[in-house]
Amino acid sequence: MAATQQLEAEKQRPAPAKLARYTGEVVYIYAYDVAYEMTRQPVRELLGQPVAQFSVDASKRSPRHLFFYRPQMVRLPAQERIGPNGPVRMEPVVKLLPVGAISITIRVPFDVEHIEDLVAFHDLQFSNGSLNTEVRRLAEDVRRELAPYYVRPVAQLAEEEAYTVFCIDSPLTTEDGQTLSAETWLRSNRRSVASLLTQEPDIDHLSKQEAEESTGRYLSYYERDLVVVDWDAALLIDERRNFDEALYAMELANLQLAELEAYDRLLDDSLVRAYRDLSVRQMRGRSSILRELREIRIDLARFSDELSNITKFFGDWHLARIYENISARFHLADWHRTIDDKLRTLDNLYQLLNHDQSNRWMLILEWTIVLLFVIDLVILIFGVKAR
Repeated sequence: MAATQQLEAEKQRPAPAKLARYTGEVVYIYAYDVAYEMTRQPVRELLGQPVAQFSVDASKRSPRHLFFYRPQMVRLPAQERIGPNGPVRMEPVVKLLPVGAISITIRVPFDVEHIEDLVAFHDLQFSNGSLNTEVRRLAEDVRRELAPYYVRPVAQLAEEEAYTVFCIDSPLTTEDGQTLSAETWLRSNRRSVASLLTQEPDIDHLSKQEAEESTGRYLSYYERDLVVVDWDAALLIDERRNFDEALYAMELANLQLAELEAYDRLLDDSLVRAYRDLSVRQMRGRSSILRELREIRIDLARFSDELSNITKFFGDWHLARIYENISARFHLADWHRTIDDKLRTLDNLYQLLNHDQSNRWMLILEWTIVLLFVIDLVILIFGVKAR
């Protein structure tokens, strides 16, 4: 009976209003860990293009003295490729971060009839390769050219951390010229949005629970704007001039995820190596292990400070809410806790080794004192006999 009533309710629900067109751009965000850190000297030119300072203005509610970390950036010339639906124009931008990372964004414009048509943009393929391959090649070129500016650069690039943002121009207008509020449109197209964010081409196969979960974290400031964030992709509806501020918050969160993963791998390797060296004493001395552990602790303390320094816009502001939602999707707090736990293990290991070494020195000192006492006693005895 309940199922029948639910079916009847579904039938009576008005069909979603059909929009005239969906226009905007897909923004692909890639983060790479390339070094321990970057030197403070400014980069004047990269890949033949001048390097500028990144800046963005907030259009939504924000602090009076708005703080944004402003990395160095370079806009590369637009490139034409042949995609699955015809010619594709790519606009690459590279940002240089002092934490030893680079962030590459690629903007690809679109003009489609249905929201489902954007699913094909998730894994963009060209006639001569894929977008992922081209971006990785670009990252390698950047890494090689900036090698003199890096401290302890990586031997080879690890897997990138990628995020896709579908930016739709606002206001949303129906075929008969009416303007829809962004939230009203989302309620009518929730399943389609969920299929877009989860890269599911068949909407009917997506459960209601998954649709609600994928679109559950959304924010709206004005009637015409909307941000829906998921684990692998996000949907942004706003005026085109306001895209950059929300995109930058997402870019920083994606960058943090890439750096946290990189340092988690570093901690894993350090702990495995430390345990191995402790079990096989002849391979390395305890002093060298202590020195390495001390350096790692200092490195990670600096890393944590640098990583926190690039997201100083927390509070009750719109961009902070966007960052809070996407960081929850990325489980950044869980990554921080995992790294903190490993750091505590590393610290305990360091303290244990340090205490053990101190005990060894104290034992050596005590035996030295005893030996000196014995020598002094022997000299005294033989001196008396000699008289």
